[in-house]
Amino acid sequence: MTLALACLSHTPLMGFTEPGPGVRADFNAALDRVRAFVADFDPTLVISFGPDHYNGFFYDLMPPYAVCLAAEGVGDFDTAAGAFDVPEDLAMGLAEHLAARELDVTISRAAQLDHGAVQVPELILGGIDRIPTIPVFVNGVAPPFVPMRRIRVLGEAIGEYAGSLDERVLLIGSGGLSHDPPVPRWEEATEAQRAFLLAGRNPTAQARAARQQRTIDTGVAFAKGEATIADLNPAWDEAFLDLCASGEVAGFDAYDPEEMTRAAGHSSHEVRCWVAACAAMRAAGPYVVTERWYREIPEWIAGFGILTATTS
Repeated sequence: MTLALACLSHTPLMGFTEPGPGVRADFNAALDRVRAFVADFDPTLVISFGPDHYNGFFYDLMPPYAVCLAAEGVGDFDTAAGAFDVPEDLAMGLAEHLAARELDVTISRAAQLDHGAVQVPELILGGIDRIPTIPVFVNGVAPPFVPMRRIRVLGEAIGEYAGSLDERVLLIGSGGLSHDPPVPRWEEATEAQRAFLLAGRNPTAQARAARQQRTIDTGVAFAKGEATIADLNPAWDEAFLDLCASGEVAGFDAYDPEEMTRAAGHSSHEVRCWVAACAAMRAAGPYVVTERWYREIPEWIAGFGILTATTS
């Protein structure tokens, strides 16, 4: 049993808007270090925690988390489309392990996953079908949210399962940090938007393109200080990274959903993917951080963080 951790922010705007001078080169250098870290670890199995932005999971049935026994990328924002290489026996074993730990678990045999779950594995693994991967959906956009303690406990149980396998397991956490992209919210939505939030799977190419263009336009406006979305919060982001790096995962329990929204934006709840991944890593014992990187990138509507670690 060997575990390694790689948590990264994602952004749909990576290929569409350009950050300020020097930021892209700095990010690319950090990304290359993560890729080298993953290559050196040479995982035989990946457990990847990722959110969704109303591309695969909708309010017709919105679980707090789900183990994917089969999954495919929807291809939004030029991320990979097609099937993940999901080892069904190991994924089912994970679901059974969680059920035995009295963690109510949802499974999906036909999960559709967007850039939130696809971009990071694609960037650091070289594709979503190169290494056997169990995707774990963690709701980070659709209220109500379960207490963060539930996500921490989920991560610890997944870490127990990973530690029981004769595999080199890479734990991926994708999401966050502070950001407030233009995602419709039920309470403020029009009737047409509510129909989409309820069951908007498999949109037409025109509908997807229009939705993506709205996000791109918001990124451009936000970088100019002209958008109405919430500001990024680097201080909040750095404090969260401090806690991730410390390995004191019980500290995540104090995070309150309403305060997170006020301080770090409506989509800051994507850090639940990091919480689950860090808690899974900590279940194997103390860990040592090997990479920590952060930049405030308004062009990507993201407080963008990277954290990698190995067991100590």
